[in-house]
Amino acid sequence: MKLSQFNFNLPADRIASEPTRWRDECRLLVLHKDSGEIEHKIFKNIIDYFGKGDTFVLNDTKVFPARLYGKKEKTGADIEVFLLRELAREQRLWDVIVDPARKIRIGNKLYFGEDESLVAEVIDNTTSRGRTLRFLYDGPYDEFKETLYSLGETPILRFVKPKPTPEDKENFQTIFAKHEGAVSAPAAGLHFSRELFNRMILKDINKTFITMHMGLGHFRKVDVEDLSKHKMDSERLIITQETADLINNTKAAGHQVLAVGATVIRGLETYVTTNDEVKPYDGWTNKFIFPPYRFCIPTSIVSNFHLPCSTMLMSVAAFGGYEKVMKAYEEALKEGYRFGPYGDAMLII
Repeated sequence: MKLSQFNFNLPADRIASEPTRWRDECRLLVLHKDSGEIEHKIFKNIIDYFGKGDTFVLNDTKVFPARLYGKKEKTGADIEVFLLRELAREQRLWDVIVDPARKIRIGNKLYFGEDESLVAEVIDNTTSRGRTLRFLYDGPYDEFKETLYSLGETPILRFVKPKPTPEDKENFQTIFAKHEGAVSAPAAGLHFSRELFNRMILKDINKTFITMHMGLGHFRKVDVEDLSKHKMDSERLIITQETADLINNTKAAGHQVLAVGATVIRGLETYVTTNDEVKPYDGWTNKFIFPPYRFCIPTSIVSNFHLPCSTMLMSVAAFGGYEKVMKAYEEALKEGYRFGPYGDAMLII
């Protein structure tokens, strides 16, 4: 398939800048992938389509305050640093993106905080925009991490809103976030509330978690028309033996496995046996799913409404069928659904 096949007109005002007041009360479009039938529901209705023995798989990654503002030594020029991932704990090394990149060279020092209390040195230029920073901090690691994060802000994407509000610190985090490492929230997971989890228990619906630290690769512009030539950024993925066993037992018993969000869809399909079973995994994945693709693990998926030409839209279309998913997106636009990480969701069963 070609990149241009995933393009559609999305007015800017259809991208949600705030979540719904209650997490589980956003809108839910339900697409029946075999018949193409479409229903309009509220997210908390999702459990009406599942029952005893079914399993929901969620991503328990935790977003950290990844965006920092600093100044360049000597010139005092404003620099924005986006923390991607920690490379070496003891050496205080971080993989980052800097903006504007053209102003930064190896050896430059950057200063953060009103009193410029935190200093970093550029030690490597890995790509045209990427850099490796060494933070020059002599105190204990926990103290350094606390200082670093106190200077950072919630990494809300610019297309959602230009500047985060204090409420975003909680809103842009799932209620089950546990393992720190993501620079964006797994959006479909944002809709789950404690009340919804309690109702799942009453219906004997299982839930389990994988950890996949969402990076900026999901939002990086695809710049090739031939999708087979696009390379996804690698992201850390952890699937425990306990989670793998529950998923495989669920499928073996003929029950449904719901993948909650684009990261879970990719994660579950990364390391699969010839018998279509998911295996425990602790490593990195650059899995890129686009149509046509044969899924091995999930029997249903739920995902937010994604932007045109995004890799996440491509993964969803691979599961639901290109024509049916694009038709559902047309319906969503017509019916006023909201797009983006704070927007509404689509269940494909």
